[in-house]
Amino acid sequence: MKKIMILTLAVALAAAGCSSKKEAPMKMAAGTPAYQLAKDLAASLPALDPDKTVVVATSKKFDVSVGDVLQMFLDSMGNQAQGLKTQDPQRIKTIIERAGVQIGERKLLLEAAAAAKKSASPEEIQKALESQYTRAGGENQYLELARSNGVSLDYIKKDITEDLTIGKYLDVALAESGKVTEADLQKAYGEDKTASVRHILLLTQNKSNAEKAEIRKKMEGILARAQKGEDFAGLAKEFSEDPGSKDNGGLYEDFKRGKMVKPFEDASFTVPVGQISGIVETSYGYHIIKVENRKKETQPFDQVKAQLEAEIKQQRKSVAFDALLTGLKKKADFQSVSIK
Repeated sequence: MKKIMILTLAVALAAAGCSSKKEAPMKMAAGTPAYQLAKDLAASLPALDPDKTVVVATSKKFDVSVGDVLQMFLDSMGNQAQGLKTQDPQRIKTIIERAGVQIGERKLLLEAAAAAKKSASPEEIQKALESQYTRAGGENQYLELARSNGVSLDYIKKDITEDLTIGKYLDVALAESGKVTEADLQKAYGEDKTASVRHILLLTQNKSNAEKAEIRKKMEGILARAQKGEDFAGLAKEFSEDPGSKDNGGLYEDFKRGKMVKPFEDASFTVPVGQISGIVETSYGYHIIKVENRKKETQPFDQVKAQLEAEIKQQRKSVAFDALLTGLKKKADFQSVSIK
């Protein structure tokens, strides 16, 4: 399962408030673009009725509503946010719920950055903005593209400011996790470099404990069939809910360490080649993994040393980031809420 799931719509967010009073979720006002978008979506998913305040994430300091999510889509994507209306109801539900969680996570990181007194300077913001101008072929072209898509420069500047602020906070918070020794490099060089696996995924995100129990029971049945020798690729095509690999028989080829969520990676690099794992649980759901192949590094150590160091640093920072975010969520009593 890809660690970074690619959503149909990009996710950004408004800055976190500093008040000790719990921040109220956005209520959509009749006549606004967010209200109209919610009304259109409610035609296929009635729970998105814009006259109701539907919370998709909650914490001690703030709630995130469907209104917050739709307003963020409109702010960050402008006209393209209307593409949400082309999705089926379940996909709309999934996109909004995931976006709500990501909005909440970003709020928590901004709060942590403020507590650590980290912020972006005007010079840093301008430099980042000019870099975007350059990539677009110039300031005029960039601004025209933003205007034609219905995205304001004020929103772009705010988004850049938040990104830089979080980045400066994480540079300090994750600094210790990036240290790599010579022994670390030698150990990594001797390990399998890549793995190729097939897997079957049954999603459990935003499911109740009772629903998860039923899903696990279903997965146990699939596992029994795989263990009896039934074609694994065929089972993946029939049952897997991972859109990134389902049609390819659940196949992910030659991925390196650090590219998948940790439990998935651990199984991929420890289960013997040719064998099938038990049920592996990740943040996405329940997996069964069949290891097809693993490969070691073939280049001399000195030629790959710098690359190995960079990869180890990235892996460790990723693990440290997950732990940091988990801690912030626990402290804030942060929870996702399923749209009913």
